[in-house]
Amino acid sequence: MRHVLGALLAGVAATGFAAEYSPVTDERLLSPEPENWLMYRGTYDSQGYSPLDQINTENVAGLKPVWSFSTGMREGHQAPPVVNNGFMFVTTPNNHLLALDAETGEQLWRYERELPSDLQQMHPTNRGVGLYGNLVYMATADCFVVALDANTGEVVWETEIEDYGAGYYMTLAPLVAAGKVMVGVSGGEWGIRGFVAALDAQTGDAVWKTYTIPAPGEPGSESWPGDTWKTGGVPVWITGSYDPATELTYWGTGNGGPWTGDIRDGDNLYATSVLALEVDTGKLRGHHQYHWNDSWDWDEVSAPLLIDFMRDGETVPGLVHPGRNGYLWFLSRSADGIGFVDAQPYVEQDVFTSLDPETGRPTYDEEKKPGIGKPATFCPSLWGGKDWPPAAFSPRTRLLYIPANDNVCSYMTGVEEDYRKGRTFMGAEAELRVDPEATFIGELQAWNVDTVEEVWSVQFEHHNWGPVLATGGDLVFMGGTNDRYFRAFDAKTGETLWEQRTNSGVTGVPSTYSVNGKQYIAVLSGYGVDAEREQDALRILGRSDLVVPQGGVLWVFALE
Repeated sequence: MRHVLGALLAGVAATGFAAEYSPVTDERLLSPEPENWLMYRGTYDSQGYSPLDQINTENVAGLKPVWSFSTGMREGHQAPPVVNNGFMFVTTPNNHLLALDAETGEQLWRYERELPSDLQQMHPTNRGVGLYGNLVYMATADCFVVALDANTGEVVWETEIEDYGAGYYMTLAPLVAAGKVMVGVSGGEWGIRGFVAALDAQTGDAVWKTYTIPAPGEPGSESWPGDTWKTGGVPVWITGSYDPATELTYWGTGNGGPWTGDIRDGDNLYATSVLALEVDTGKLRGHHQYHWNDSWDWDEVSAPLLIDFMRDGETVPGLVHPGRNGYLWFLSRSADGIGFVDAQPYVEQDVFTSLDPETGRPTYDEEKKPGIGKPATFCPSLWGGKDWPPAAFSPRTRLLYIPANDNVCSYMTGVEEDYRKGRTFMGAEAELRVDPEATFIGELQAWNVDTVEEVWSVQFEHHNWGPVLATGGDLVFMGGTNDRYFRAFDAKTGETLWEQRTNSGVTGVPSTYSVNGKQYIAVLSGYGVDAEREQDALRILGRSDLVVPQGGVLWVFALE
């Protein structure tokens, strides 16, 4: 039985909350009002940018906490606070969905998913909601999409996407476009076959399903030997982007499984790639594979940012992706597919020896490629130059802001492992290695997308797992460090202008919104999942003795 807490079923009226819920239309999603934050990255282009500028470089030092809300949950809190006309929606680990008054923090209703007792979830988190009409959508750990009434929290429909018993689960925020709710499946470490699926936003009926691994006879199937395609992984962890002009949606994909590529010889399409799918049909219209036959656990699941950049005096309709493999990728997008423009490393990367100038296909140093019984040390680590935390782009500065990690490598060996349904299927053992001479690991980097030059960098002694927000006030907001700070930086120079220590580590996606003419900055603090796992690894190596406290709290800031 799935339910809303009974005492709160009375909903909005019981709190005195006066705002009227505004139905979310296609038109509003295509051009969201600046005062609202209607989706995972604010807009379909995934730029993580808001034009709001009431809070700016001149006054951000006066930013103060105005309200907070404890979720009562542990583990990694990674969702953005999504706001529509004063209604705020935020999700937590274990699939709780909170509706709050965005101005005061009063709880309007709370939905608690009753998850199966035998559920196994390697990444216990949830990355937020999608909105459409009067419904709020959440993808769940037991592999359902649930649609709830935005005013009351009552379940309107729920649709099973796959069998959680086979290792499938979901952590991403749904992408809503053209009347469809799109989701991708996690579980790459469990021998799944990944896919993106679309449901009718009103009814929950299945519309299409596109696998990230082709079956025999489909284009690309020759890149998987034997039956490896059936259990090859290639998950979709993070919400996609959408280009309304071409009606194509772009999704990043994860690594093949098991982890070392010598037991699945071939390119392994469409692992570690970006896919262009028709939003109406799910048809694959193009792809770019960032690296083939992945053997480093370099998931490339972050959605590319849709940014038009300059090359040779001409504007390129682009896709920009700071890769987990440590390269910053510039691709072109069109109705006909995806093209390679250029790429270069943004952190130390010792695996690629060259890139094909036409296709971007890398050539490898084979000594840096682990296999069964063949250990190898490679940089960046299996957590990559940038993991799942999204980058941001400001059209005012023309800078891309990357939450990076450098000077960290991995030592990995492949091991034989047989597939068993519902069990892990990774086939590798790995250790973290840190450059003993390194003075920093985490960074916030700023790159000019037109000149492909790094403009500034802020360095942190320890690792960085902070999603980034850019605003029209020429500010960049990011947490992510184990000292529990949430910070504001000058978007042009990188100067730290403000910081606030929170209850835990900040790995939530920040958002900003306005209610009654007042701008707010909101973020979830709550350490866990991979940020905590890397913290534990660094502690073993003697690089950090901190134990970061857990516990989720939503922090909301404004000017006094």
